[in-house]
Amino acid sequence: MSVHDARPIGVFDSGIGGLTVLRELAHQFPHESFLYLGDTARLPYGSKSPQTIRKYSEQNIEFLKKQDVKAIVIACNTASTQVKEAEFAGLPVYNVISPGSARALQLSPSKRIGVLGTRATINSQAYTHKILELDSEAHVFDQACPLFVPLAEEGWDSDPVTNLIVFRYLNPLLQNNIDTLILGCTHYPILKNSISRVTGSSIELVDSGEAIALWLQQDMQSGRLKKAEQSPRRIDILTTDYSAHFNEIASRILKPIHPDDVRVVDL
Repeated sequence: MSVHDARPIGVFDSGIGGLTVLRELAHQFPHESFLYLGDTARLPYGSKSPQTIRKYSEQNIEFLKKQDVKAIVIACNTASTQVKEAEFAGLPVYNVISPGSARALQLSPSKRIGVLGTRATINSQAYTHKILELDSEAHVFDQACPLFVPLAEEGWDSDPVTNLIVFRYLNPLLQNNIDTLILGCTHYPILKNSISRVTGSSIELVDSGEAIALWLQQDMQSGRLKKAEQSPRRIDILTTDYSAHFNEIASRILKPIHPDDVRVVDL
């Protein structure tokens, strides 16, 4: 029985945010191939109903399964709130809620943790439930930031307007003496510089890509997920709608990684 599996790891998000996870995974696992699906025709997910988010997520997983991936990474916090299974359609599935929650508790001495997210993620209370399930003595304070995704999608990560909006959203959270802050949307690392300017160096930021990479590493060591052999790898980007703007922002996020192929697909 082979101890290696050269098939790609499937990664999906509603748009460009999940590319921050892809970039981290590609950096941490230089021999693994990745197949990224950005459901750009139906974004954003954050403003949709739980039923619609679940339906779209299942369709994305089924599509990626047909591309013969060996595992699925849900690089979208909103979708992760609706797909909690560790396996789906016979594939290992990794959402970003559990790794992010566990990582925040590791980093937080006071157990006072802040969470930033879309309205759908915050309304689901997924992070609060998971953190309290892991440690009942923790205190969780959350804040919906509906303007962050459009700012990230627009590429306004260094704009003065972004700094003002970040301050407006974060100021109430900072009143709760948090020492750790979960960036509960994969778009948010794009705005990390603006966020860290407001939080200062005393607050640890938890990035979904870094947290989920640790879980994949553990499963590769345990054998749940087979590693690829040291052979040439591919990184392919698929989207459900064409956008020159997407391609421009994607190349900026992924730098210095260059995808082998970028194409539009129909689910």
